[in-house]
Amino acid sequence: VVPAVAILAQAMLQCLRLCPAAAAALADPAMAVMVPAQSLFVSEPPPHMFGNGENEKKPTWTNGNWLKSRFHFSFAEYRDSKRSSFGVLRVMNDDLVQPARGFGTHPHRNMEIVTYIVSGQLTHKDSMGTEETLGRGSVQFMTAGTGVRHSEFNHDPEKPLRFVQMWLMPNRSGLKPNYGGREPAAPTERDGRWAHLAMPVSSKCSPDKPVPINCDANIYAAEIKPGAALEFQLEAGRQAYVLCVEGSATAGGLGAGKLGRHDAMQVVGPGVISFSDAKPVGSTEIRDPEPGCHLLVVEMSQR
Repeated sequence: VVPAVAILAQAMLQCLRLCPAAAAALADPAMAVMVPAQSLFVSEPPPHMFGNGENEKKPTWTNGNWLKSRFHFSFAEYRDSKRSSFGVLRVMNDDLVQPARGFGTHPHRNMEIVTYIVSGQLTHKDSMGTEETLGRGSVQFMTAGTGVRHSEFNHDPEKPLRFVQMWLMPNRSGLKPNYGGREPAAPTERDGRWAHLAMPVSSKCSPDKPVPINCDANIYAAEIKPGAALEFQLEAGRQAYVLCVEGSATAGGLGAGKLGRHDAMQVVGPGVISFSDAKPVGSTEIRDPEPGCHLLVVEMSQR
C-alpha cells in the first residue's frame, strides 16, 4: 500500500509539471493582495461611549456621527478571523472625528501605538503627564507597556480631524510606558519621496529622524503629484501593508492594481512596488486640498 504522504507528493509533482505558474509561485514567495475600501468594517459608535455630547447638525460637520472609523483588522465590535493581523501590525483604524469631539481617557497595555495625522489637529493627553497637539503629517507614538491611560481629542470648533492609528505588537511585554511626537522635518519631506516616520528602537533615533518603536517595523509616508511616479523596494523576508490615504494611483511591479482613497494592499517581498498615474480624489468627509496620491506604508519582518 502506498502511504498517503507519497500519494500527495506525487500529485503535487504532477501539478507542478502541468502548471508552470504554480511552480513559479512556490519558487518566488512574493505576492500582493488587494484590500478594497468597501471591504473594510465601518464603525460609528454612539457619542456617550467616549464621553461626548449628542451629535449635532452643523454645516461644519462632515459626517452625521461624531466618529466614523474604518477598521482594517478585527477590533472592538468587529471580528473576522481572516483579518486578525498582518505581521506585527495588529490594528489599523482610519478615524474621522468631528469638531469638538474625541476619545475620553481610556487605558492601553503592551502595545506600540503609532498615530499618523492626515488633517486637522490631534491633542494627546496621558497619565504620564504629557499633553501635545500635532497637525498634518505629524506622528504621535506611545509605548503602552505596563499600562498607560490617555485621551485623544479634536478641540477645533469647526474643522474635522482625520488620523490613522496603528497598533503594533512589541518585541516583549512589560516595557516602561513612553510617549513622543514628531512633526515633519520639512513641509516638503513627503513630496515625491518616502518620509521615514518610525523605525525600530534599536536604531539611531533623534528628533529629526524617525520615532522609535519596540518592534521590527518601519513606517513611511509619501505624496505623489499627478504625472509623477515613485517606487518602494521590499527586501526578501519583509512584508508591507500599503494604505492609500488620499487620492488614487496605479500600483505596478510586485503589487499590481488600482488604489483609491481608503484602499489597501498586503505585499510580501522580495520585489519593487511602483506607484504612478496619481490623481486627486475629492471627498465630502474632508474638505482640505489633497495631493495626487498620499500613501502610508508599514514595512515589517515576515511572520
